[in-house]
Amino acid sequence: MNGHELSIAIQNCLTVFPEYADELGDLDQALGDGDLGITVSLGAQAVIDALLQLPPESKPTEVVLACAKAFANANPSTMAALVAGALLAGSRVWGDAESIDSEMVNKFALAAAESISQRGKSQVGDKTILDAMFPAAEALRETNSGADRLDAAIEAAERGVITSKELQSRRGRASWLQDRSIGLQDPGATAFLRFLQSWKASNTPSRAAVS
Repeated sequence: MNGHELSIAIQNCLTVFPEYADELGDLDQALGDGDLGITVSLGAQAVIDALLQLPPESKPTEVVLACAKAFANANPSTMAALVAGALLAGSRVWGDAESIDSEMVNKFALAAAESISQRGKSQVGDKTILDAMFPAAEALRETNSGADRLDAAIEAAERGVITSKELQSRRGRASWLQDRSIGLQDPGATAFLRFLQSWKASNTPSRAAVS
């Protein structure tokens, strides 16, 4: 996948992702600030607008850097900052490559998750987005068939979301709830799962390609 193809894929995905904004906002209202839906909506549109300004010959790293800047500037939320940092970390593993393959996607996914872990001082089990990101990254690494890789990542992320429901939140505003957070679905982990599902849905024939 070259930079232009990556840009189109991201734009297609981000036309679907905001459909989950209300769900994510409701989940975040129960555990956090309640602004995740707004972050998703504003960020997705900002990224699409930024990508439309990129020249077709842009490299994959340049595409991701544009996404990171646009998403961070769209709103001042903690999630926006963490996502932007994760995208920057992932882009570094691609360097100046003209195109990306499955192995490079594996490295990107892991670097992005590790960035959020380090910057957010969190890990799997803290009831955060990482409960979906790390399992998905591992599934990508372990699955050889290209056609099955995304499905494997989605399944792993979904298991992470389900498992994390019974955990106590240990980071961010959600941690203030202490044991009252047990049984509630983490909005960050859910957002990552919905992003993967949006990526898959945007590749179906019923979805018109972004031109």
